[in-house]
Amino acid sequence: MPRYRLVVEYDGTPFSGWQHQRNGRSVQEALERALGRFLGEAVRLHCAGRTDAGVHASHQVVHFDVAREWRPDTIRDAANAHLRPDPVAVVAAFAAPQTFHARTSAIRRHYVYRILNRRSPPALDRTRYWHVPWRLDAAVMHEAAQTLIGRHDFTTFRASECQANSPIRTLEQLDVTREGDEIRVKAAARSFLHHQVRSLVGTIAQAGGGRWSVAQVRAALDACDRAACGPLAPAAGLTFVGVDYEGE
Repeated sequence: MPRYRLVVEYDGTPFSGWQHQRNGRSVQEALERALGRFLGEAVRLHCAGRTDAGVHASHQVVHFDVAREWRPDTIRDAANAHLRPDPVAVVAAFAAPQTFHARTSAIRRHYVYRILNRRSPPALDRTRYWHVPWRLDAAVMHEAAQTLIGRHDFTTFRASECQANSPIRTLEQLDVTREGDEIRVKAAARSFLHHQVRSLVGTIAQAGGGRWSVAQVRAALDACDRAACGPLAPAAGLTFVGVDYEGE
C-alpha cells in the first residue's frame, strides 16, 4: 500500500486543534476530508506534532496510506483545491517508504513563539502574536531560559490533562531574541509535554518583565508542581515550524 508524506501549513485560529475533537472542527478533519474527496477513499493522517486550538504550523509533517499510487504533485494540488476556503495548505507531497512514520520517526521538533512587545496592539497578524504592552527584557528572558535546558522533570510546565506517560523531557533549545518590537522564543526537543512551550514562555516572561528573578524561574522547575508555573502564554503566538528525521 503506497505511503505519502505531506508538509502542511495552517492558521490554527478557526480550529479546535490538530486532532479530531468533539467540540469543533480540527485541522486533521479538514485535511482528511479534502484528501478523501479526490482519492475516493477515507484516509487517516498521522502527524509529527499535535497542536492545540489556536496554534499554527508552518511545517507540519503528516503521512497517510492509500490503496493506489498517485503523483505527489497531484496529491498536493488536488488537496489544496478541496481545502478552500480553510486556512490550510499542502506545501509539498512526497512518496514515502513504509518504514517512515511522521510521529515515531521524528527525532526533534521545533517551535517558535512570537511576542509583540509594544504599547500599541497589532493591527496586522493579530492572531500570530502574544501582545505584551509592558517592557520585556529579552536578555533576561534568555538567561532564565538557559536554566531550563537539559533533561528534567517538567511537571511544573505540564498541563494537568497531559496524557504523556512521564514528565521527563530533554529540552535542547530555548533561545530568546529581540528584533525591534518582536521577541521570538525558539524551542527544540525530541518531544514536548502538553502546553510545555506555552508554559515555559509564560514563565520566562515573568522574569523578562521584572516580576520574577532568574533564580525563581529555576526554582519553579525544581518544584515539580504545576502551581509553581507562571501564566500560560496564549496559543496565538505559537507556531510549529519544523521536525527533524534521522539522515535528513
